[in-house]
Amino acid sequence: MTSSSLPQDNQRTGAGRRAGALMDEDVAWNGLNEERDGEQFDREERAALRRVGGLSTELEDVTEVEYRQLRLERVVLVGVWTSGTAADAENSLAELAALAETAGAQVLDGVIQRRDKPDPATYIGSGKARELRDIVLESGADTVVCDGELSPGQLIHLEDVVKVKVVDRTALILDIFAQHAKSREGKAQVALAQMQYMLPRLRGWGQSLSRQMGGGGTGSAGGGMATRGPGETKIETDRRRIREKMAKMRREIAEMKTSRDIQRQDRKRHKVPSVAIAGYTNAGKSSLLNQLTGAGVLVQNALFATLDPAVRRAETPSGRVYTLADTVGFVRHLPHHLVEAFRSTMEEVGDSDLILHVVDGAHPVPEEQLASVREVIREVGAQNIPEIVVINKADLADELTLQRLLRTEPRSIAVSAHTGEGMDRLLAWIDEELPRPEVELEALVPYTEGGLVSRVHAEGEVLSEEHTGEGTLLKAQVHGELAALLEPYIPAKG
Repeated sequence: MTSSSLPQDNQRTGAGRRAGALMDEDVAWNGLNEERDGEQFDREERAALRRVGGLSTELEDVTEVEYRQLRLERVVLVGVWTSGTAADAENSLAELAALAETAGAQVLDGVIQRRDKPDPATYIGSGKARELRDIVLESGADTVVCDGELSPGQLIHLEDVVKVKVVDRTALILDIFAQHAKSREGKAQVALAQMQYMLPRLRGWGQSLSRQMGGGGTGSAGGGMATRGPGETKIETDRRRIREKMAKMRREIAEMKTSRDIQRQDRKRHKVPSVAIAGYTNAGKSSLLNQLTGAGVLVQNALFATLDPAVRRAETPSGRVYTLADTVGFVRHLPHHLVEAFRSTMEEVGDSDLILHVVDGAHPVPEEQLASVREVIREVGAQNIPEIVVINKADLADELTLQRLLRTEPRSIAVSAHTGEGMDRLLAWIDEELPRPEVELEALVPYTEGGLVSRVHAEGEVLSEEHTGEGTLLKAQVHGELAALLEPYIPAKG
C-alpha cells in the first residue's frame, strides 16, 4: 500500500480515538523549536499513530474463526518509523505481518509511529502506548508485536501500559526458528539463541523476587549445613541455571560441528567443488535446489521453512560433480545472537567455491533483500567468494524491476524455479565458475584400475576418453593428489 492510501487527516475513528491525540511530553518536540537539529517531521505525523492497511488476516468464516482462535494468538503490530519513506516503513511492517503469520498468529491491526528514534522507556512513548492500549481493547488482541528489538526495560514498561503480552521482532523470529528446527543440531542452536535472548529479560512476578534459596535459621527450619545465609533469589537461580544450560548447549553444538567438519574435509580431500545457495527467507532457495538436483527438499510458502542445511550432489552439463548446499534464509535485522548460534550451519556458505545469492524478483524492494543478505555473508567471512545473483520468480516479477536488477547487478540472471525458466543458462554459468583442476595430463589406465577412471570423472574434468586394447586413454584436468596416482600410467615421451 502506498502512503497516500493511509489516513492523513487525524480523524478520530472508533472507540480508540487513535490518530487525533496531541503529542504528550515524552516526545521531544522542544516547543516547535525551529533550531532543533536533525530531520524536522510534520507535526501531524509526529502526533499520530499511522494505520497500515491490508495487514489483517482475520477470517470470515465463523466456524474457521472458532477453530483458529483455539490455537492462534491475535496480534496488533506496531512499528517506529525513524528514517526512509512511508513506503519503507509499511514494507517493514508487512514483513513483520508475514513473520507473525508464519509463527501462527492472526494479525488484527498494524500501526506506525513517526519519531526521531524509539522511546527509551516504552518504544513508542507513554501517550502512544495508551492509544495502543485502546486499539488492543477494541480489536480483542492478546499480544502486541513490535517491529524492532526492545530492551528489557522497554518490554516491561510497554507491557505495563497495554496490559497484554508484548514480543519484539527478535522473539518472533526465534519462535519461528523453534517451530521449524528439525535436526538435533538445529534445535540446539535455536535453544541456545533463545536462552541468550531470555537471560537479560527474566522478570520476577509477585513474590518470586524475594524467594530465597538459602536458609537463615537452625534446626528443622533451616536447610542444613552450608545452606544458611542470604542464598539466591529465585531470579538469580533461574539465571544461573540458564547459563549452565547454555554452556552445555555450546559443548553439544561444538561436538556436532566436529562431525560436519569431517564430512566437509572429506569433500575437500576429494576436491569436490561446493556451491552454497544463500538468500532472503522465502526467496525460493529450496525450490532452486530441487530444480538443479531433483532433491525433493521441503518447499513451503513460509518464512524460514528451511533451517537445517541440505547438501546434495549435483552435476554440471559437462559431467563435473559438485555439491549444492541449501542454507537457512536471512531476513533484515536478523538478531546477532541468532547469527552467532547458526554460525556453524552458515559455514557451508563460508567454505563454498561459489555462492548462488537468490533474491525474490517479485518482492516490492528486492534491493533491500540483497543488502540484508550481504550483511550476513560479511559476518560469516564469505564476502570474497564469487557470487551469482539469481533473480528468482521471474514469472511473477514486474518487468521493470527485473530490468533494473539485471542492470545494477552485472553478475545476475533471471530464472523461475517454478517453471524452469533460465535453468539451463544458470547451470552453464555454474559450470564456468567452478574452480578447474590445476593439472592437465594424458594417461593410459589399465582396465583393472576402473576405480581410478571413475575418480577422474568424479573429481576432475575429462577432456577426451578412448578405449584401447591396453586400457582407457584419458586426457583430463585433475587435482594434484589424483595426478600423483595417475603418474605411473602417463606414457613416456619420445
